[in-house]
Amino acid sequence: MITLDVESVQAFVAIADFQSFTRAADALGTTQGAISVKLKRLEDRIGQRLIERTPRSVRLSAQGAVFLDAARGFLAAHERAVAGLSACRRRFALGIAAHVAGPELTTLLARLNAHDPGLTIEVRLDNSRGLLDAFDRGELDAAIIRREDDRRDGEILGPEHFGWFAAPQFEHRQGEPVRLAALAPSCGVRDIATQALDATGIPWTEVFLGGGSSVVTAAVSAGLAIGAFSCRLAPPGTVEVSQRFGLPDLPSSEIVLHSTLTDAKSREALRTLAAAFREHRATIS
Repeated sequence: MITLDVESVQAFVAIADFQSFTRAADALGTTQGAISVKLKRLEDRIGQRLIERTPRSVRLSAQGAVFLDAARGFLAAHERAVAGLSACRRRFALGIAAHVAGPELTTLLARLNAHDPGLTIEVRLDNSRGLLDAFDRGELDAAIIRREDDRRDGEILGPEHFGWFAAPQFEHRQGEPVRLAALAPSCGVRDIATQALDATGIPWTEVFLGGGSSVVTAAVSAGLAIGAFSCRLAPPGTVEVSQRFGLPDLPSSEIVLHSTLTDAKSREALRTLAAAFREHRATIS
Protein backbone atom coordinates (compact mmCIF):
# COMPACT_ATOMS: atom_id res chain seq x y z
CA MET A 1 0.00 0.00 0.00
CA ILE A 2 1.28 3.47 -0.90
CA THR A 3 1.53 5.83 2.08
CA LEU A 4 1.66 9.58 1.44
CA ASP A 5 3.34 12.09 3.73
CA VAL A 6 1.81 15.52 4.12
CA GLU A 7 4.94 17.59 3.50
CA SER A 8 5.67 15.92 0.17
CA VAL A 9 2.11 16.46 -1.04
CA GLN A 10 2.22 20.08 0.17
CA ALA A 11 5.39 20.60 -1.86
CA PHE A 12 3.78 19.16 -4.99
CA VAL A 13 0.65 21.32 -4.69
CA ALA A 14 2.72 24.44 -4.05
CA ILE A 15 4.84 23.79 -7.16
CA ALA A 16 1.68 23.21 -9.19
CA ASP A 17 0.11 26.45 -7.92
CA PHE A 18 3.12 28.69 -8.43
CA GLN A 19 4.69 26.88 -11.41
CA SER A 20 7.99 27.70 -9.73
CA PHE A 21 10.18 25.81 -7.26
CA THR A 22 11.52 29.08 -5.86
CA ARG A 23 8.13 30.65 -5.19
CA ALA A 24 6.79 27.38 -3.78
CA ALA A 25 9.71 27.25 -1.37
CA ASP A 26 9.08 30.83 -0.27
CA ALA A 27 5.40 30.11 0.35
CA LEU A 28 6.21 27.07 2.48
CA GLY A 29 9.04 28.77 4.33
CA THR A 30 11.73 26.39 3.13
CA THR A 31 14.43 26.13 0.46
CA GLN A 32 14.27 25.20 -3.20
CA GLY A 33 16.48 22.20 -2.52
CA ALA A 34 14.16 20.92 0.20
CA ILE A 35 11.16 21.33 -2.11
CA SER A 36 12.92 19.32 -4.82
CA VAL A 37 13.77 16.53 -2.36
CA LYS A 38 10.16 16.31 -1.16
CA LEU A 39 8.81 16.20 -4.69
CA LYS A 40 11.25 13.43 -5.65
CA ARG A 41 10.28 11.47 -2.55
CA LEU A 42 6.61 11.71 -3.54
CA GLU A 43 7.28 10.75 -7.16
CA ASP A 44 9.39 7.78 -6.07
CA ARG A 45 6.72 6.65 -3.66
CA ILE A 46 3.88 6.67 -6.17
CA GLY A 47 6.04 5.68 -9.14
CA GLN A 48 4.92 8.53 -11.37
CA ARG A 49 6.50 11.75 -12.64
CA LEU A 50 4.24 14.59 -11.49
CA ILE A 51 6.15 17.70 -12.58
CA GLU A 52 7.85 18.38 -15.90
CA ARG A 53 10.76 20.78 -15.36
CA THR A 54 12.88 22.51 -18.00
CA PRO A 55 15.27 25.48 -17.69
CA ARG A 56 12.43 27.76 -18.79
CA SER A 57 9.24 26.23 -17.43
CA VAL A 58 7.68 24.19 -14.67
CA ARG A 59 4.40 22.43 -15.45
CA LEU A 60 2.30 19.46 -14.46
CA SER A 61 2.81 16.17 -16.23
CA ALA A 62 -0.26 14.30 -17.40
CA GLN A 63 -0.09 12.18 -14.23
CA GLY A 64 0.39 15.32 -12.12
CA ALA A 65 -2.74 16.94 -13.56
CA VAL A 66 -4.75 13.84 -12.67
CA PHE A 67 -3.28 13.69 -9.16
CA LEU A 68 -3.71 17.41 -8.31
CA ASP A 69 -7.36 17.35 -7.19
CA ALA A 70 -6.77 14.23 -5.08
CA ALA A 71 -3.72 15.89 -3.54
CA ARG A 72 -5.80 18.93 -2.57
CA GLY A 73 -8.41 16.64 -1.04
CA PHE A 74 -5.72 14.81 0.91
CA LEU A 75 -4.39 18.09 2.34
CA ALA A 76 -7.88 19.36 3.14
CA ALA A 77 -8.67 16.16 5.03
CA HIS A 78 -5.43 16.52 6.95
CA GLU A 79 -6.29 20.13 7.86
CA ARG A 80 -9.77 19.11 9.03
CA ALA A 81 -8.31 16.38 11.20
CA VAL A 82 -5.83 18.76 12.79
CA ALA A 83 -8.44 21.48 13.24
CA GLY A 84 -10.70 18.99 15.01
CA LEU A 85 -8.13 18.65 17.77
CA SER A 86 -8.67 22.25 18.83
CA ALA A 87 -11.85 24.11 19.65
CA CYS A 88 -10.12 27.43 19.09
CA ARG A 89 -11.31 29.26 15.98
CA ARG A 90 -9.09 31.78 14.26
CA ARG A 91 -10.38 34.90 12.53
CA PHE A 92 -9.38 36.04 9.06
CA ALA A 93 -10.43 39.53 7.91
CA LEU A 94 -10.47 39.63 4.11
CA GLY A 95 -11.24 42.72 2.03
CA ILE A 96 -12.35 42.26 -1.58
CA ALA A 97 -12.94 45.25 -3.86
CA ALA A 98 -16.56 45.39 -4.94
CA HIS A 99 -15.49 46.02 -8.54
CA VAL A 100 -13.20 42.96 -8.39
CA ALA A 101 -15.50 40.47 -6.67
CA GLY A 102 -17.21 38.35 -9.28
CA PRO A 103 -18.38 34.75 -9.69
CA GLU A 104 -15.13 33.53 -8.16
CA LEU A 105 -16.03 34.93 -4.71
CA THR A 106 -17.99 31.79 -3.80
CA THR A 107 -15.08 29.63 -4.97
CA LEU A 108 -12.58 31.62 -2.88
CA LEU A 109 -14.58 31.35 0.33
CA ALA A 110 -15.37 27.67 -0.21
CA ARG A 111 -11.69 26.87 -0.82
CA LEU A 112 -10.63 28.77 2.31
CA ASN A 113 -13.21 26.94 4.41
CA ALA A 114 -12.18 23.55 3.03
CA HIS A 115 -8.53 24.37 3.67
CA ASP A 116 -9.10 25.44 7.28
CA PRO A 117 -12.55 24.70 8.79
CA GLY A 118 -11.37 26.35 12.02
CA LEU A 119 -11.10 29.69 10.26
CA THR A 120 -13.78 32.34 10.80
CA ILE A 121 -13.77 34.44 7.64
CA GLU A 122 -14.88 38.07 7.81
CA VAL A 123 -15.38 39.61 4.38
CA ARG A 124 -15.51 43.35 3.72
CA LEU A 125 -16.60 44.71 0.33
CA ASP A 126 -15.57 48.26 -0.56
CA ASN A 127 -13.75 50.16 -3.29
CA SER A 128 -10.05 49.48 -3.78
CA ARG A 129 -8.88 52.72 -2.18
CA GLY A 130 -11.01 52.20 0.94
CA LEU A 131 -9.76 48.64 1.38
CA LEU A 132 -6.12 49.59 0.87
CA ASP A 133 -6.45 52.30 3.52
CA ALA A 134 -8.09 49.80 5.91
CA PHE A 135 -5.31 47.31 5.21
CA ASP A 136 -2.65 49.92 5.94
CA ARG A 137 -4.42 50.71 9.25
CA GLY A 138 -4.21 47.04 10.24
CA GLU A 139 -7.97 46.43 10.04
CA LEU A 140 -7.64 43.68 7.41
CA ASP A 141 -5.43 40.60 7.28
CA ALA A 142 -5.53 40.58 3.50
CA ALA A 143 -7.08 42.56 0.65
CA ILE A 144 -7.76 41.71 -2.99
CA ILE A 145 -7.99 44.93 -4.96
CA ARG A 146 -7.44 46.44 -8.38
CA ARG A 147 -4.19 48.35 -8.68
CA GLU A 148 -5.16 51.96 -9.28
CA ASP A 149 -1.99 53.94 -8.52
CA ASP A 150 1.79 53.66 -8.63
CA ARG A 151 2.03 51.46 -5.55
CA ARG A 152 3.89 48.33 -6.67
CA ASP A 153 3.72 46.01 -3.64
CA GLY A 154 1.36 43.06 -3.37
CA GLU A 155 1.16 39.72 -5.18
CA ILE A 156 -0.24 39.94 -8.70
CA LEU A 157 -3.16 37.55 -9.14
CA GLY A 158 -3.85 38.38 -12.76
CA PRO A 159 -4.46 41.12 -15.33
CA GLU A 160 -7.70 43.09 -15.49
CA HIS A 161 -8.90 44.20 -18.93
CA PHE A 162 -11.61 46.77 -19.60
CA GLY A 163 -14.01 47.52 -22.43
CA TRP A 164 -16.98 49.65 -23.43
CA PHE A 165 -20.26 47.77 -23.09
CA ALA A 166 -23.85 48.59 -24.02
CA ALA A 167 -27.13 46.87 -24.71
CA PRO A 168 -27.39 45.56 -28.30
CA GLN A 169 -30.20 48.05 -29.02
CA PHE A 170 -28.27 51.07 -27.74
CA GLU A 171 -27.87 53.84 -30.34
CA HIS A 172 -25.26 56.58 -30.38
CA ARG A 173 -25.77 59.42 -32.86
CA GLN A 174 -22.64 60.62 -34.62
CA GLY A 175 -21.50 64.01 -33.36
CA GLU A 176 -23.36 63.83 -30.05
CA PRO A 177 -21.52 63.37 -26.73
CA VAL A 178 -21.13 59.77 -25.60
CA ARG A 179 -23.79 58.99 -23.03
CA LEU A 180 -21.82 57.49 -20.17
CA ALA A 181 -23.21 55.65 -17.17
CA ALA A 182 -20.71 56.05 -14.37
CA LEU A 183 -20.19 55.40 -10.71
CA ALA A 184 -19.28 57.99 -8.11
CA PRO A 185 -16.31 60.31 -8.82
CA SER A 186 -14.10 58.18 -6.53
CA CYS A 187 -14.52 55.14 -8.82
CA GLY A 188 -11.27 54.14 -10.51
CA VAL A 189 -13.04 52.69 -13.57
CA ARG A 190 -14.80 56.02 -14.09
CA ASP A 191 -11.43 57.76 -14.09
CA ILE A 192 -10.02 55.26 -16.61
CA ALA A 193 -12.99 55.80 -18.94
CA THR A 194 -13.23 59.60 -18.78
CA GLN A 195 -9.47 60.09 -19.12
CA ALA A 196 -9.42 57.88 -22.24
CA LEU A 197 -12.26 59.88 -23.78
CA ASP A 198 -10.63 63.21 -22.93
CA ALA A 199 -7.26 62.07 -24.33
CA THR A 200 -8.83 61.31 -27.71
CA GLY A 201 -11.03 64.41 -27.79
CA ILE A 202 -14.32 62.51 -27.69
CA PRO A 203 -17.05 64.55 -25.96
CA TRP A 204 -19.04 62.76 -23.28
CA THR A 205 -21.80 63.39 -20.80
CA GLU A 206 -22.86 61.47 -17.71
CA VAL A 207 -26.51 60.69 -18.12
CA PHE A 208 -26.59 58.36 -15.15
CA LEU A 209 -24.50 58.95 -12.03
CA GLY A 210 -25.00 55.76 -10.09
CA GLY A 211 -25.65 54.91 -6.48
CA GLY A 212 -23.82 51.63 -6.79
CA SER A 213 -22.49 49.15 -9.34
CA SER A 214 -25.76 47.20 -9.50
CA VAL A 215 -27.72 50.33 -10.41
CA VAL A 216 -25.24 51.33 -13.14
CA THR A 217 -25.30 47.77 -14.48
CA ALA A 218 -29.10 47.92 -14.71
CA ALA A 219 -28.95 51.27 -16.54
CA VAL A 220 -26.50 49.96 -19.15
CA SER A 221 -28.47 46.71 -19.60
CA ALA A 222 -31.63 48.77 -20.14
CA GLY A 223 -30.00 50.64 -23.03
CA LEU A 224 -29.78 54.04 -21.32
CA ALA A 225 -26.04 54.56 -21.74
CA ILE A 226 -22.63 53.04 -22.37
CA GLY A 227 -20.58 51.76 -19.44
CA ALA A 228 -16.92 50.94 -18.92
CA PHE A 229 -16.55 47.54 -17.23
CA SER A 230 -14.01 44.86 -16.52
CA CYS A 231 -14.41 42.44 -19.43
CA ARG A 232 -15.04 39.55 -17.01
CA LEU A 233 -17.76 41.47 -15.12
CA ALA A 234 -19.67 43.06 -17.99
CA PRO A 235 -23.47 42.93 -17.50
CA PRO A 236 -25.11 39.83 -18.98
CA GLY A 237 -26.66 40.51 -22.36
CA THR A 238 -24.46 43.51 -23.18
CA VAL A 239 -21.91 43.64 -25.99
CA GLU A 240 -18.51 45.29 -26.43
CA VAL A 241 -19.00 48.42 -28.58
CA SER A 242 -15.61 50.15 -28.81
CA GLN A 243 -15.17 49.44 -32.53
CA ARG A 244 -18.83 50.03 -33.32
CA PHE A 245 -18.75 53.56 -31.92
CA GLY A 246 -15.06 54.41 -32.43
CA LEU A 247 -14.24 54.51 -28.70
CA PRO A 248 -10.65 54.41 -27.44
CA ASP A 249 -8.99 51.33 -25.99
CA LEU A 250 -8.97 51.29 -22.20
CA PRO A 251 -5.69 50.57 -20.40
CA SER A 252 -5.43 47.32 -18.49
CA SER A 253 -4.76 47.07 -14.77
CA GLU A 254 -3.84 44.27 -12.35
CA ILE A 255 -5.60 42.50 -9.51
CA VAL A 256 -3.29 42.21 -6.50
CA LEU A 257 -3.34 40.50 -3.11
CA HIS A 258 -1.98 42.50 -0.18
CA SER A 259 -1.08 40.84 3.11
CA THR A 260 1.46 41.16 5.90
CA LEU A 261 0.71 37.80 7.54
CA THR A 262 3.83 35.80 8.26
CA ASP A 263 2.82 32.76 10.34
CA ALA A 264 2.87 29.48 8.45
CA LYS A 265 -0.84 28.67 8.80
CA SER A 266 -1.97 32.09 7.59
CA ARG A 267 0.48 32.04 4.70
CA GLU A 268 -0.90 28.66 3.65
CA ALA A 269 -4.43 30.14 3.72
CA LEU A 270 -3.26 33.03 1.55
CA ARG A 271 -1.62 30.65 -0.90
CA THR A 272 -4.88 28.70 -1.10
CA LEU A 273 -6.78 31.95 -1.69
CA ALA A 274 -4.46 33.08 -4.48
CA ALA A 275 -4.49 29.66 -6.17
CA ALA A 276 -8.30 29.51 -6.12
CA PHE A 277 -8.52 32.96 -7.69
CA ARG A 278 -6.08 32.09 -10.47
CA GLU A 279 -7.73 28.72 -11.17
CA HIS A 280 -11.18 30.26 -11.48
CA ARG A 281 -9.92 32.94 -13.88
CA ALA A 282 -8.22 30.24 -15.96
CA THR A 283 -11.52 28.40 -16.39
CA ILE A 284 -13.31 31.48 -17.78
CA SER A 285 -10.49 32.95 -19.89
